[in-house]
Amino acid sequence: MTIKKKLGTLGIAVLTTAALWTGAAQAQSKDEIKIGVVNLSLCCAYFVGMDAAVKDEAKPYGNVKILSTDADGDVAKLTADVEDLLNQGVKGLIVSGAFIEAAPAALEAIEQAGVPVVMVDRRLKGGDYTSWVGPDNRAIGEGIGDYIVKRLNGQGKVVIIRGGPADNTIGSDRSDGVTAKLKEANVTAVVSPGWGGWSADGGFSQMENMLAKEKDINAVFCENDSMCLGAQKAIHDAGRSGDIFIAAVDGEAGALVEIAREGSNFGATGLNSADQIGRAGFNRLMAILAGAQAPKDTALPSPIITKDNAIKFIREGSTF
Repeated sequence: MTIKKKLGTLGIAVLTTAALWTGAAQAQSKDEIKIGVVNLSLCCAYFVGMDAAVKDEAKPYGNVKILSTDADGDVAKLTADVEDLLNQGVKGLIVSGAFIEAAPAALEAIEQAGVPVVMVDRRLKGGDYTSWVGPDNRAIGEGIGDYIVKRLNGQGKVVIIRGGPADNTIGSDRSDGVTAKLKEANVTAVVSPGWGGWSADGGFSQMENMLAKEKDINAVFCENDSMCLGAQKAIHDAGRSGDIFIAAVDGEAGALVEIAREGSNFGATGLNSADQIGRAGFNRLMAILAGAQAPKDTALPSPIITKDNAIKFIREGSTF
């Protein structure tokens, strides 16, 4: 573990302790504490899981009320949701920006209200924030890239399937990390020209197209697990499971089961736990409300999961 990661983990532990102490003290008060959770979208298991983790982590706090919103992918509605929550007197906000890059109007409204805001997963541009908790997507990509290079013994062709759109820095950071490692080892990378849309169906269609174009594929990297599960089906349908392995990012339940399954060609994923991020984001906000000086940015540990350790990360009943 690097010094940076150690410090990040230590910061979470300290702030979690502060939050729990605050919760115990505030539980004796009859005053209700409203916390807003602003979701750009609850379209996918990842974002649903993060929202659920915040709510579950709040349960021990008897007087904390979670007010959760879903903007259904509409930035204007996200801004309206923020304004509505501020009008309801929330003490703090947790914002999950999903697949957008900026929300200046929403951040301006929060800043004007003087309410602390913790961003989870994505750091939105166009305004200030109190604290951020999420993954180091470039580092995760580099870790997966190292895995692919090692498994290929430094030679071969790798297809890359992107989620999109073009300005999505979470996806590009992951792919950039992978391609940097492939380039260092002189391994060929071929990028699928379309977008997989972060879904299994999208990954399936992109993989079908690439299988028709490229006959000597050795491995596939997808910017998330869902697309790789779709790509895996396309590879299976083409009778190529024995000579093409796949790798991705997130640690989705279905991917973990596949990685652990004997004979599976799903080789690895980089952990980007929606549950971990949601819980850390809630504890970070509670610590801030307790008066703690929070780190501006905290990248959570993101180990590479393979067949050797997948069983450690499989959780029954996981929503993601």
